[in-house]
Amino acid sequence: MEKKIKIGISACVAGHKVRFDTGHKRSRFCTDDLADYVELEPVCPEMAVGLPTPRPTIRQVRQLDNIIHVSRPDGSGDVTNDLIEFGQNYSKNNQHIAGFIVCQKSPTCGMERVKVYHHHGRGSESTGVGLFTQQVMQGNPLLPVEENGRLNDPILRENFMTRVFTYQKWLDLVDEGVTKHKLIQFHSAHKYLVMCHHIEGYKSLGKLLASNDLEIDELAEKYIEGLMTALMHHANRGSHANTLHHLQGYFKKQLSSAHKQELTNQISSFREGLVPLLVPLTLINHYLMEYPNEYLESQVYLNPHPQELKLRYGY
Repeated sequence: MEKKIKIGISACVAGHKVRFDTGHKRSRFCTDDLADYVELEPVCPEMAVGLPTPRPTIRQVRQLDNIIHVSRPDGSGDVTNDLIEFGQNYSKNNQHIAGFIVCQKSPTCGMERVKVYHHHGRGSESTGVGLFTQQVMQGNPLLPVEENGRLNDPILRENFMTRVFTYQKWLDLVDEGVTKHKLIQFHSAHKYLVMCHHIEGYKSLGKLLASNDLEIDELAEKYIEGLMTALMHHANRGSHANTLHHLQGYFKKQLSSAHKQELTNQISSFREGLVPLLVPLTLINHYLMEYPNEYLESQVYLNPHPQELKLRYGY
């Protein structure tokens, strides 16, 4: 079995009883479904800065100077600077993780739509980002980050895990040492995955690699930035169908007219929502076994993550 991917996670989402009320927010997808493939590295920023459990609740408050502070509802126990410092140090010391799963709505861990209260105590707006998570995302803007609640959406879940497995492959490549040849091989394997997520990003990455103007370090930096940005775009039935038609082209000399039409029909049925993605994919994998093609076999698009996770069942 390949080594497990390391993912950071809010400790409460991993099932640790670290919340203000000694409770947790365990995600069975994270602790159970991912167990064979992922090593979770739990962290609770609130306890890391010295807050006990149980403890009074804390919240984000926008002060008169428009700066957001994190403190108790009465303004006492301000831990803003402590959380910022901890988040910055965490990001700096954990460049090995391939993703982070955070607790939604948390004033320290929420990824988006965190409630921010007005300084005078009346009213709030859901426009904030958890102070710890904000530092993690700023420290490593390429790192895939997602909230536990959003992982209940099959499309968001598949997108996040696709980015995680891709980013881990990139970290492995960096450990080996990036060369122009290895970078081109990496892109070649991810070509149709990128096409499925963002056609503009796919074209941009191709142009980037065709350029000879950049040193390898700068080229690699621009490449992974473009790749991870492209993968943040969600694939849909239309983009999958377009990609599947490209893959179909590799069998044009081997398939009979009837088999070509069958695959075309299944791709069209998928595009229209009549059959799941697994139907045309299964056909393509079947033809690939019957008519081996080394280039097509290397395509990450066909297996971007372990099939046992059943992540593509949402399409």
